[in-house]
Amino acid sequence: MATCRARRCASQPRHGQHAERAGRPPAARDQLRTIQWTVGKNFDGSGPFGPAFVSADELPAGADGLKIQTRLNGQVMQDSVTSLMVFNVAETIAILSQAMTLEPGDLLVMGTPSGVGNAREPKIFMKPGDVIEVEIEQVGLIRNTVVAEA
Repeated sequence: MATCRARRCASQPRHGQHAERAGRPPAARDQLRTIQWTVGKNFDGSGPFGPAFVSADELPAGADGLKIQTRLNGQVMQDSVTSLMVFNVAETIAILSQAMTLEPGDLLVMGTPSGVGNAREPKIFMKPGDVIEVEIEQVGLIRNTVVAEA
């Protein structure tokens, strides 16, 4: 899930009003190279968004309580609700805006539910040819085929 800033903000309080859009990128992670989540989700050619964005007025406040599910080759890997994410939309904006000014159009990736492949036993990692689907209630479904790095 992601949010897109509709207006400029700096030092946003956690309870502040925000106008966002929701999207849902499957996250690319490389936790073996770094413990930093930001670096782990930002590789060249990764981070697809779409097929559309949904405006905040079409969702519950803060996109809270929406079912979110990730499937790998049709098998459910993650199944949760957005209200169980570590940081909700308002908290994410508040935390990030303490360190940087968020500008209109900035995209903020919200995170992922429990069930990531690296935390499983045995570990599960995506490989070329796998099909990954992420679906968020009231937002939609994005489906991508994993390709090898060039």
